[in-house]
Amino acid sequence: MKTGRVLKVFFSWAIALIILFEEWGWEPLQRLAGQFAKLPIFRHVERLILKLPPYPALILFLVPAIILFPIKLLAVHAMANGHPVLGLVVILSAKVLGTAIVARLFHLTQPALMQLEWFARWHVQWTGWKNRVVAYARDSTVWRTAHELKQRGIARWKMIKLLYFSHE
Repeated sequence: MKTGRVLKVFFSWAIALIILFEEWGWEPLQRLAGQFAKLPIFRHVERLILKLPPYPALILFLVPAIILFPIKLLAVHAMANGHPVLGLVVILSAKVLGTAIVARLFHLTQPALMQLEWFARWHVQWTGWKNRVVAYARDSTVWRTAHELKQRGIARWKMIKLLYFSHE
């Protein structure tokens, strides 16, 4: 395989994995972040966010990415300087926390963002591309094998719960 082809395959799978993480984590993490809205201070903040006009909503939506980027760079620096576990934990934590915050902010700002014609057009294109990437990944042998293993694991866990914990 030529180097260009290898890089294309590598980056395609890397992007697919990132998108699949977002796909898997977006809604559950958004709902989890939404649980904070039950607290009075967060409920008040969310009401204010819902009232934002389009461009302030866009700026707010971009803030987590801007804040988390230097944190991720520091994590890479830590890994490069002999602290791979610390760096990995920081990157994964930033990714999960960032996804939760961005997902919640998008949920809250989407009506305002869609008023921006260029954003609405970009969102349609992004969603279509993302859906094609997810469909491609789900059609792969790796995905089907992982899905089958996951289903077996869930079935085993249910059996274990039934056998060992149903008597309580």
